[in-house]
Amino acid sequence: MRVATIDIGTNTVLLLVAERGVDGVLRAVEERATITRLGEGVDRTKRLTPAAIERTRACLEDYAGVVRRAGADRVAVVGTSAMRDAGGGEAVRESVHAALGVEARVVSGEEEARLTFLGAVSGLPLDAPGAVVVFDIGGGSTEVVIGLPGHPPALAFAESFDVGSVRLTERHVAHDPPTPAERDVITRAARDAFARVPALPDAQVPIGIAGTVTTLAAVALALVPYDGARIHGHVMARGDLEAVVERLAGLDLASRRVVPGMEPKRADVIVAGGLIALALVDHWGARAVRVSDRGVRWGLAEELAA
Repeated sequence: MRVATIDIGTNTVLLLVAERGVDGVLRAVEERATITRLGEGVDRTKRLTPAAIERTRACLEDYAGVVRRAGADRVAVVGTSAMRDAGGGEAVRESVHAALGVEARVVSGEEEARLTFLGAVSGLPLDAPGAVVVFDIGGGSTEVVIGLPGHPPALAFAESFDVGSVRLTERHVAHDPPTPAERDVITRAARDAFARVPALPDAQVPIGIAGTVTTLAAVALALVPYDGARIHGHVMARGDLEAVVERLAGLDLASRRVVPGMEPKRADVIVAGGLIALALVDHWGARAVRVSDRGVRWGLAEELAA
């Protein structure tokens, strides 16, 4: 069986077409990532803008062609933070139905966290038996999940926090590059949000997914072009993570866009995303982060294929 899943996020729309091999392992046939910035301005207005909806509609039409050519047997589409928080989501759902013939499902923060966990751990070696910690820094929110891998996973903690790279950039950054004071405000906001996150289980390295963490890893490796196979499973020491964030924070936007490994459309929000990552890593006192190139779309694909 071949399945296709689409994750409509605040910043990026992600497509996965995958099939399960005879060995039972789900493998990608096609993967696409398009930054449409659907959540642009949502933190302030609580509504999706016509321009953001149009960018997302065009992306969905393109993805529909990929899905048809790939011959997917089942298709599922989910919307996350921006579509939860804002008015105007009906236009996006109409675009999904027109392009793909299925209904888009707006998932709760808890459901997003569960799918994040299921996708993030797929294909990764784990450090030790026991609970695994996964975090997903999106444009509008950050999900933190702790649980035991399995089908279904046994989750002990799953929560969505309203701190994301786009949201905190729009709230707190008015200068290019961000001033030390602006960076401090972002760090404090993230630390306050994560105050109730449980401690890191013994012997575990937290797993970070989504564009912020994968981009920081790609910049650290000066990876051009981006190669998900090299990113998936890469371990970044805490000091290396901080060094990359500090380097990017010291550059203006034009300079950040051309840094090797950087996705240019992510350059304006990467500093806030990196500061969120550091705040969470420091909350745990973690020595490193393991990077996963997978997430909600992979968790959804696992469910469809099952």
